[in-house]
Amino acid sequence: MNKASSNKFPADQDDFADHQNPPTYQRRITLPIVLFLLTCVSTFVVGACQWDPNGVIETWSETRSLIPVRKSILAHWDQGVIYMIAVLLILLLHEFGHFFMTLLYKIPASFPFFLPFPANPIGTMGAVIAMQGNAADRKEIFDIGIAGPLAGLVAAVPIAWYGMAELDLTSPARGWVAFRLPLLMQWFADYIQVPGYVDGSVVWLSQLNPLFVAGWVGLLITGLNMMPIGQLDGGHVTYTLFGTSAHAIARATIVIAIAFMTYHGAPTFALMIVLLLMMGTDHPRTRDDSVKLGPVRWALGIVSLTIPILCFPPLVLKVAGG
Repeated sequence: MNKASSNKFPADQDDFADHQNPPTYQRRITLPIVLFLLTCVSTFVVGACQWDPNGVIETWSETRSLIPVRKSILAHWDQGVIYMIAVLLILLLHEFGHFFMTLLYKIPASFPFFLPFPANPIGTMGAVIAMQGNAADRKEIFDIGIAGPLAGLVAAVPIAWYGMAELDLTSPARGWVAFRLPLLMQWFADYIQVPGYVDGSVVWLSQLNPLFVAGWVGLLITGLNMMPIGQLDGGHVTYTLFGTSAHAIARATIVIAIAFMTYHGAPTFALMIVLLLMMGTDHPRTRDDSVKLGPVRWALGIVSLTIPILCFPPLVLKVAGG
């Protein structure tokens, strides 16, 4: 995901006469590296704990001993390594898809900031870059916005495929939570003929494998980032396609999301919606909104709007007994 900085740029194109020769941009290096390493640790530990860090935390709180954590890591370290490599590959490709496009167009941008989160079943909240979005014109914003999801999918789709191929849903279903399948993974399950799969199947903690979880996370983050809202990747794409009409699309998406969560009693992304509302649902103007996209970008943009439908499972997780 990329995020425009709060710096304001004037609308007059003459103020961007030095766009092709911008001043040197000093990027922070230490913090992105530290966050990346922490995310490596976070995803490794979650994978080695079989995607149930809460269970390990509960055991520790009862025994006040780190022995269960050590035993789990020693027993399943290979799962942790595979999961860490696979999920970080997807995130790296996604964020550096954005980053390399900002380098190509000489748009000031930060290195990716990875977000570790060891207290959830996936070990991360993804990653972001910050950029001076108003320094880019319409075509450049389109390319920067769409490059991340497309690059991430290059890894996420085959990883998800191989992860589905390793599933066996006839094995005992245990755990406090299960992963719901997005439409694309449902198609994979039908084609591969995953043992025990029927429409509406979920995958419980005891049935998971590293590639499945990494692919699921990659598709989830890609689908979420392609929602047509504000500074999300999908917001960049819809604004460059439809101009200010994208504002109505963004607001409608927020309303539908709130209504959906309320109806199903599933406030999974309530915090994110609050953050999006605080940041603003409307996409700001680019340096030059009059730049033409061309038929290839238009076609690619329209097709990319299906990504949330294919990659994002609306209810995300199923809690045992729910």
